[in-house]
Amino acid sequence: MTLPYAIVIGASSGGVSALLDLVGSLPADLPAIVGVVLHIGSQASILPELLTARGKLKAEHAKDGQELLPGRVYVAPPDHHMLFTPRGVQLLRGPRENHARPAIDPLFRSAAMHWRDRAVGVVLTGFLDDGTAGLAAIKSCGGTTIVQDPATASEPSMPASALANVDVDHCLALQEMPGVLVGRVQEPATGLHPVPDILVRETAVLEGKHVFENLNAMAMPSTLTCPDCGGALWEMKEARPLRYRCHTGHAFTARSLETLQSQVAEHSLWSSVRSLQEREVLLRRLATVSRATGDARQGDVGIAEADRLRSQIKVLIELIEGETSSA
Repeated sequence: MTLPYAIVIGASSGGVSALLDLVGSLPADLPAIVGVVLHIGSQASILPELLTARGKLKAEHAKDGQELLPGRVYVAPPDHHMLFTPRGVQLLRGPRENHARPAIDPLFRSAAMHWRDRAVGVVLTGFLDDGTAGLAAIKSCGGTTIVQDPATASEPSMPASALANVDVDHCLALQEMPGVLVGRVQEPATGLHPVPDILVRETAVLEGKHVFENLNAMAMPSTLTCPDCGGALWEMKEARPLRYRCHTGHAFTARSLETLQSQVAEHSLWSSVRSLQEREVLLRRLATVSRATGDARQGDVGIAEADRLRSQIKVLIELIEGETSSA
């Protein structure tokens, strides 16, 4: 059985407006399956209703095992990765990728594996670089790659990353995309392309299958640890952009990893500030009690220690705020 084309679209910051413009302009007789991932985390979403109201295609939150039909838009539901397979939709509450669930890369990889040259990947506006590795996977399997022109994106980071790391077929403004998509899915496919081994192994890791065997085959141990689970990170071999995976399945580009590390470090520093402030309060209270009971010397020692802590707290806050303002 020949599969219809699969158009897979990923967006993050600023993505609702972009998706409404793009998906809302696709024709009712589109001979392709459409998959959409928007970074929404676990928050409730009415994106399918918005897309259906805006355009001519029916959109819905995908259901596990659901049949994939041309002319339909399947939206990744909150807190689930969405994969496309010839048997239908596969939903996973597996480890986050680029600290996102749903993430764009899992959908793109699945489309690359199963649709190969019938896969069309589209990266829209968004922060950091989720979607870049998935778009590279689609390209490696003979699919078509499309990126929103960063100059037209409300947040250019994601499309800019895709352009920097993938030999993209089209870099377009949103209004130019529907015509290109319709034209592409009406063309005959050129034939099957081999699936790179790394795609098979990454999908297996996401599904929790033979994790260490697959990690050792496609990556090498690093000295870094996963900020999500604390496990060791493996550095993916010859990956663009530079990427990491841990044995529980969390995956990061170097940029998303650095961003999360910064957030974790800031949280730890503020926790330290809180602990020091609480100790200062307690020391001053003990000093008051000591003086009230006639032990002035012990009270003076407590006040001196509390003053020392206050100076440390001031320096630590200045350090945190300085790092935050320079980020």
